[in-house]
Amino acid sequence: MASVERLGGARWNQRTTWMFVSFALGLALESYVFALGSIALAWVVIPKALGELMLAWAPIWLIIGIIVAGPFSDKYGRKVTLYLTLVLYAIGGIVLFFATSYVLLLIALALMLMAGGGEMNSIMVASHELMPRQHRGKATMLIINGINFGGMVLAIVALATAAISGQAAIAVQRDAVAVAVLLVVAVLFATRVQMPESFLWLQKKGRAEEAEATVARYYGPEWRSEVDLHPAPPATNTSGAYMFFTMVIMVVIAAANTIGFGLMAYALAFAFFPHLQPTILLIFEGAGFVVGFLGLIADRVSRKKFLFWTFLGTFAVTVAVAATTSTWRHDMGLFWVLLVILAGVNSLCYLTEDTMKAEVWPTLQRGTLTAIARFVSIGLYIPSIYISAHMGTQQYITFNAEVWGVGLLAAIAWLIWGRETGLGLSIQQASGEEATSPQLQQA
Repeated sequence: MASVERLGGARWNQRTTWMFVSFALGLALESYVFALGSIALAWVVIPKALGELMLAWAPIWLIIGIIVAGPFSDKYGRKVTLYLTLVLYAIGGIVLFFATSYVLLLIALALMLMAGGGEMNSIMVASHELMPRQHRGKATMLIINGINFGGMVLAIVALATAAISGQAAIAVQRDAVAVAVLLVVAVLFATRVQMPESFLWLQKKGRAEEAEATVARYYGPEWRSEVDLHPAPPATNTSGAYMFFTMVIMVVIAAANTIGFGLMAYALAFAFFPHLQPTILLIFEGAGFVVGFLGLIADRVSRKKFLFWTFLGTFAVTVAVAATTSTWRHDMGLFWVLLVILAGVNSLCYLTEDTMKAEVWPTLQRGTLTAIARFVSIGLYIPSIYISAHMGTQQYITFNAEVWGVGLLAAIAWLIWGRETGLGLSIQQASGEEATSPQLQQA
């Protein structure tokens, strides 16, 4: 019998489309909630000293959700994890309706952020294991582009309700956000009803008969024989030293993206342009969302080369922003142009990096190791908020460029020594669990 990876050659059917929609909406909701902390500062009376706490609150609870959901999904499955996160989202959305104080607001955000962290990790893992092979790269990148979409929608909601003055504006904004969360949760629940458990995870768990039955329900009885009762042993680049190297690279590139993006999209306005927060968020996320559709080429290009060029581009643009600080501080037109360019290049960078983080690990450890990389990298964003809180504008942007510079060095290391994971490779080949041709390894 053929490997379950043969399923990568199966057709994209209606259920695949609904699964794609569910995953993209799930990441959009995560982004929506993650960005909410920067918008919700205006909803409650909070001392200025706690402003950084509101910005740090999002990554704190996001990584808690990530580090819990990763091992949980490896042990109990991707699908059950994605249902539990919806329960947390629903509870958090209900609490948000009554969040008239910063204490209740923090509780609501904590619940929804834990859900978002679990969603993010599990979706990135499941998309690689469930999307057809010939569409795996572009489907995952477009799913991750949902992060841009979620932040953009939140900014639109904030701007649309900004004209209402006083407490009425706060109540309308808060209720609109809460309603949106609950509506999306309902849609997500409906779209996941027919979602299968990961065929590959079931196979690796030794539950071959269940995997066969799941395949038959999803693709049809004719595909039942495509499940291998005896999966192949690991083939390449699975030594402890290589796994350690991979983890270091994934953490560094993820940390550079998280810190760099967060300081520009969320913290920049809080530090220097508090009245422009929704506008900056809308432009950064909107430009990123539009440019993110270039992810459609993901299955035709080298992932590690794409990572290098997008990191180089993001670093170069950030250096240009730092070099022209004195000019754009007095010319907002130039500021918006630079912000759009940076957002576009950076979007391709983090879509590539986020795609890589979940495809380089063995199946049975994919949830856990992806979670560890995300936990450490997003956790590093928290001290960066406090480190940069009292910097001047020039120093702030320069610090951002330095962060991208470190990420660029890691991308160079991966370009030289890392395994190729793009070019239409199966997830088994990308993870090193099956052999890849020498030509692709050197691509």
